[in-house]
Amino acid sequence: ARLLKRICETRIGTVTLTKDSADRFFLSMQLASDESFVKVSKATHGHVGIDLNTDNFLTDSEGNIVPNPRYYRTIKGKLAKEQRILSRRQQRAKKEHRSLRDSKNYQKQRLLVAKLHAKVMNQRHNFLQQISTALIKNHDLVVAEELRSKNLLKNHALALSISDVGWRTFLGMLAYKAKLYGRQFITINPKNTTQTCRDCGFVMGTNGTDKLTLDDRNWTCPNCGIHHIRD
Repeated sequence: ARLLKRICETRIGTVTLTKDSADRFFLSMQLASDESFVKVSKATHGHVGIDLNTDNFLTDSEGNIVPNPRYYRTIKGKLAKEQRILSRRQQRAKKEHRSLRDSKNYQKQRLLVAKLHAKVMNQRHNFLQQISTALIKNHDLVVAEELRSKNLLKNHALALSISDVGWRTFLGMLAYKAKLYGRQFITINPKNTTQTCRDCGFVMGTNGTDKLTLDDRNWTCPNCGIHHIRD
């Protein structure tokens, strides 16, 4: 009876039906209700800072590490092979003056390639949803660095890893879920965050010290002696 009452109180706004490149249909509805669809979670009195990186997906301030699943890299070889076949079928159809829409072999291969892309997207999306929900539900405050992925993507050696990991999507999930569950999510300027001692505030590169390089993953503060893991 309670469930039926809840359904009756929910108002349906716009309804949208879409079809993606993998020939999948999706129905989305905009719903409204006088009551919240999600109950605000009880306070956990916990807070956590997270560092996003390419070696591991993230490392938090409690020392927990979430491995990077690298979904795209797992099918990179197969995808490249299928895309070459798709390209050959496209060229053949053009040479024979046939429309790609009417070329059954081309359309069959196009669908196969689209499904491979969709599989990776679904895996990554599910992974990001699970991690972001766990962080928000288990902490009152989550802190992360502001992303500057456009600058990072200029580094061709890291571009594939950065595109595959989905950092910006992940931070967007943390932001809207924090509001949904009554939590707080903030981002901070990343400048010198891994060069600064968390205990005494000493910054490497000052007072005659050298700045840490990307190869320096562990360091000891020369001022107070505290050992740090940069991730």
